[in-house]
Amino acid sequence: MKIKSAEFTISAVKPEQYPEGNQPEIALAGRSNVGKSSLINRMLNRRNLARTSSKPGKTQTLNYYHINQQFYFVDLPGYGFARVPQAIKAQWSKMIEHYLSKRENLKLVLQLVDIRHAPSKEDVAMYEWLNHYGLPKVVIATKADKISRGQWQKHMKIIRNALQMDPSVPFIPFSAETGQGKEELWNVITSFIDTTEEPVEQKEAESS
Repeated sequence: MKIKSAEFTISAVKPEQYPEGNQPEIALAGRSNVGKSSLINRMLNRRNLARTSSKPGKTQTLNYYHINQQFYFVDLPGYGFARVPQAIKAQWSKMIEHYLSKRENLKLVLQLVDIRHAPSKEDVAMYEWLNHYGLPKVVIATKADKISRGQWQKHMKIIRNALQMDPSVPFIPFSAETGQGKEELWNVITSFIDTTEEPVEQKEAESS
């Protein structure tokens, strides 16, 4: 995937704030501090487009990133962070569930888990929830650079067993530091979105 443009567009908390139109959306779900922002930056070749934070739980909205004027990455609030008040967690849960279950533009969910640790109960619940709604998904084992390559299969087997993953679900070790898994992930993403159409802005520019 050649990235011609990438920009943050909106932080949404309710459906009325979602972008209009029918462009495909790729959602990113995972625990707080699992590396969603870092993955976005690496995938889009941008250093600070998605703001990373040392304070888990900072993302509290659905953050939209418009790519090539053709599709969106949607960064969901991280789950499983203990310091976030229960009332806020309930709001996030409702917002995320409504988006994932109702958004027709949603084409694929990237579920991020830390390759170094067994999936948490929240990770398992998210995977089961995505199965329940029949949502297409990819499981991404982030921070692959933090352990030796020889340990990848061992750790990925633990994750696969804990989530009871269907063998047909793509499972990609990923590193935002080295770019490991980037091309493989783009190959999966592009199979779920149609980017053959030129963006409206470009068509208008060429016709003028």
